[in-house]
Amino acid sequence: MMTSTRFSTLRVKLLSFKGERAVSLFGRVRAVDAAIAAAPLLAALICIGIGRYSVSVPETVRALMSPLTGEEIEPLTMSVIFGIRLPRILLALIVGGGLSVAGASFQALFSNPLATPDTLGVATGASFGAAVALLMHANMLTVQVSAIAFGFAALLATTSISRQGGNNSIVMVVLAGIVVSALFQAFLSLVQYLANPEDTLPTITYWLLGSMAKANFKSLARGLPFIATGVALLFALRWRLNVLSLQEDEAKSMGINVKNTRLAVMAASTMVTAAGISLCGQVGWIGLLVPHMSRMIYGGDNRRVIPASICLGGALLVIIDTVARGATAAEIPVSVLTAVIGAPFFILLLRKTGGARL
Repeated sequence: MMTSTRFSTLRVKLLSFKGERAVSLFGRVRAVDAAIAAAPLLAALICIGIGRYSVSVPETVRALMSPLTGEEIEPLTMSVIFGIRLPRILLALIVGGGLSVAGASFQALFSNPLATPDTLGVATGASFGAAVALLMHANMLTVQVSAIAFGFAALLATTSISRQGGNNSIVMVVLAGIVVSALFQAFLSLVQYLANPEDTLPTITYWLLGSMAKANFKSLARGLPFIATGVALLFALRWRLNVLSLQEDEAKSMGINVKNTRLAVMAASTMVTAAGISLCGQVGWIGLLVPHMSRMIYGGDNRRVIPASICLGGALLVIIDTVARGATAAEIPVSVLTAVIGAPFFILLLRKTGGARL
């Protein structure tokens, strides 16, 4: 009887310990989720006040709320925040989140940890389209339209080539993307060769390096619908990406239309990538780096990786753009800083895991 009572007491204590541990673990997970969700907002509020004209966070909040509250704010502060920094911050949030979720989707779709938004040649195609418009001295609206059009042309070329011989496997899609990317890269080099070295060539070269300097609300209004639509579609398909990571026969047995889902993911990622490049030029490493950061936190579950990539990508690009415009007297191209951050991160990741978690 005594032994039975002790056993019951021990069992109750063990169950209580497990329950407390589960609650503690659940609390930590919720805290991480909240921190990641708040990261873009916190980064935006802090970074919008950083620069040669410094603005504190409370002043920034009052200025942003002044159209609603009617509070009088110094005109110079309003001009700096709404005329210069707010469009840049919003552009960095949108493009960073978009490229990150496109990269995460491609990595899940192709089961390739090194897949990027340019896996299908979309980024190179969009860059070529924008460079052609800049060569013709077109306005920014034409540059955006040309970039998006050639981005989708690259996707169409990739899918058409991959269907040759009736074999539409993932390997064929990736190989076709490499070919299309190389082709558009050659065309891009030709455009740079033909450009006037006095004025047009520097414009094309600087634009290709990526910059948020020309951000304004009009360009955001033109590019935002494409990026928002693509991101929303990828967010809605995030659970299907888990299924697409399986073998094709297994995915079909679970009721997934593999072909249509792949096309939807590729089209949405293309829309996001091409629209992002049309707004600020090429931004490297974000689409490769951020999804791995998300997987280090959440593992391989794309239902959690996709939202985390959106938040972390937006916050990271905001911070990088703030460094780019404030670190030196002359603005540093964004892609230079993303490479400086991204390459060491991957070296560290490889040293710690030996490639096992990539």
